[in-house]
Amino acid sequence: MISIVISACLIADPGVCRDHRVPLAANIDAKGCLFSAQPHLPRWVEEHPKWQIKSWRCASADYQDL
Repeated sequence: MISIVISACLIADPGVCRDHRVPLAANIDAKGCLFSAQPHLPRWVEEHPKWQIKSWRCASADYQDL
């Protein structure tokens, strides 16, 4: 399974940043993630008004940041 990994920082404290995962449907591959991610990003911003997206990427849902 593929997830969108959103790297976001708090607007009030830009030094506080975290990765947030948005899982996608099981039938979406890495290439499909690049196309299907676009509608998820504005929705995520609307649901998380205290955060600002700095970057995003597609990764395996079991991917763990080091």
